[in-house]
Amino acid sequence: MSMSLADVVATIQHGGPRLTAAIFFIALVLGIVVLHYVFRGLVHILSRYTKIPVYILRHVVRFMPFMTGICAGIYAADSFMELPDFVENHIDMIFYNVVAVTVILFLAHLISAFLQYKMTQSQARNSSTSILTTIINIFVYASGLVILLNAHGISISPLLTAMGVGGIASALALQDTLANLFSGIMTLVSKQIRIGDYIKLSTGATGRVTDMNWRNTTMRTPTGNLIIVPNKSIAASTLMNYEQPLAECTISIPLTITYGSNLEQVEEVTLAMARNILANSQYGVTGFEPAVRYKELGEYGISFDVVLRIRNVVDEAVLKHQFIKAIYQAYQDNGIHLLERTA
Repeated sequence: MSMSLADVVATIQHGGPRLTAAIFFIALVLGIVVLHYVFRGLVHILSRYTKIPVYILRHVVRFMPFMTGICAGIYAADSFMELPDFVENHIDMIFYNVVAVTVILFLAHLISAFLQYKMTQSQARNSSTSILTTIINIFVYASGLVILLNAHGISISPLLTAMGVGGIASALALQDTLANLFSGIMTLVSKQIRIGDYIKLSTGATGRVTDMNWRNTTMRTPTGNLIIVPNKSIAASTLMNYEQPLAECTISIPLTITYGSNLEQVEEVTLAMARNILANSQYGVTGFEPAVRYKELGEYGISFDVVLRIRNVVDEAVLKHQFIKAIYQAYQDNGIHLLERTA
């Protein structure tokens, strides 16, 4: 005997715990699968029309298909089934908690992704700043926890009191950790160092800052190795930042010619070659006027510096290489002799 649609609906509504669990898991799986493709399509559409990088949008919607799928499963089980009042009350409470956690996660991801996107736009770099993301997440999670506790009628005053007492003991035990945390925050807020800056520490170590987390600052050396320095050492150190206020910097290349050379000819040939290098090299600053500065009548020859300007301090070795090759050939072509010392 076939059942009518009304009979099927009635059977579902008055089903037992097993049927309720089955409806929940079916809605859960379908919700996660469908929402996965929905969010993925939404990410590509937003990336196409807003020019926001895909990895930023993926960070925003991280865990969202799973969490909204759980919400869909709970809502379907509660909507299609006729359950006792005390069961519905528990399900409503669980649904509220899941929705609250979903919103908290979404806000944390949205704010941290927005900050990362703005930093990438303003600094034209793709490096991360873990410490900022960590602080934002902690603040959002703590706010969400307070909201959940208040919603369930739990007073947070005793919790804050306990945290205050425990915080004093923790602060004493974690002095170095807290010093590194606040040193990292103050360094970023003061903008003494930005992610991507090329710096030189008082120890002589040089590298580009790639990350600053709650404990350490990570630098990548020109050879590709990593230098990990505690944040408090960065804050207390005397360092040189080659990126501020400008990444461009001036360099001097020392040369020495023999006596008897025509200094006007030397200056003319040197400046012509320096202008040519700056105009055609990707490492030189186009439009900068190079200079020749004679500085010493030495025992064996006349010494001078050639002043050039490079785009970044890491380009110094390459531009020097290009200039020395070119000037050596130019001097040979024009009969200008560089000093040669013999033992």
